[in-house]
Amino acid sequence: MRIDLHAHSSVSDGTQRPAELVRAAAASGLDVLAITDHDTTDSWDEAARAAREVGLTLVRGIEISTVHRGRGVHLLAYLPDPTHPALHSRLLAVLAGRASRVPAILERLSALGVDLTEEEVASASGRTAATGRPHLADALVTKGVVRDRREAFDRFLNPGRPAYVDRTAADLVDMITVVADAGGVSVLAHPWGRSARQVLDAATLGELRALGLTGIEVDHEDHPRPVRHELRAVARHHDLVVTGSSDHHGLGKVGHELGCNTTDPHEYERLLAAAEEAAARSGRAVPDLVVA
Repeated sequence: MRIDLHAHSSVSDGTQRPAELVRAAAASGLDVLAITDHDTTDSWDEAARAAREVGLTLVRGIEISTVHRGRGVHLLAYLPDPTHPALHSRLLAVLAGRASRVPAILERLSALGVDLTEEEVASASGRTAATGRPHLADALVTKGVVRDRREAFDRFLNPGRPAYVDRTAADLVDMITVVADAGGVSVLAHPWGRSARQVLDAATLGELRALGLTGIEVDHEDHPRPVRHELRAVARHHDLVVTGSSDHHGLGKVGHELGCNTTDPHEYERLLAAAEEAAARSGRAVPDLVVA
């Protein structure tokens, strides 16, 4: 069984519609896919319909933008009730922060002599609810300012670059609790990739486990082999579920093809068991798996 628990559609910053993503996952030989768009569940229904058509097991998820000790951390939430009031309100706040970030970045780009409009960004994003820096990058590509997303980030949009603007994000510890209250389970996405490792050392991962964190994404393209080995040892020590994923974005992220990293079936079963327990504790109507 081949299981990929982290992928994005054009509802956030991927380049494939949810149904296209699901069909591509099935064509690539995956048996299970989690759709985890940034800060929104808007892709779930379309993806579920496609999964039933092609015979793929679909796990409904979200990649939530959070912050911990001043650093951005991405939290994967699986199978929460999207109508849970606290979860719903926090996601709306993050999405509002995304929307307000766009004009701030455009203002910085303008000061650099790059004239880009909100309409051009909306066109590049397909008017998704979860507008982000990748859509600004796509608009810069369309405008001919840069060759591709990578150049846009390297020149303008990465932290420390001249057009970067920090974003609104939920508190990590609070969000772990909220996801559990909504009947879901949480996994830290690429915890030792990018800058997150500075605030997610082994001791902190243990503390988060005690607060309700279910697992960590170990097998990810941001993690070199030695880092994966270290993280597995941390996961064993703290009894955390270990996942592996592509973090696929279609054409929007090079080197993250569907199934390039996968989750061991035993770990997947552990994750589902934890989700069943969380659902029972919450007493809420959480979404079922779409089972092939």
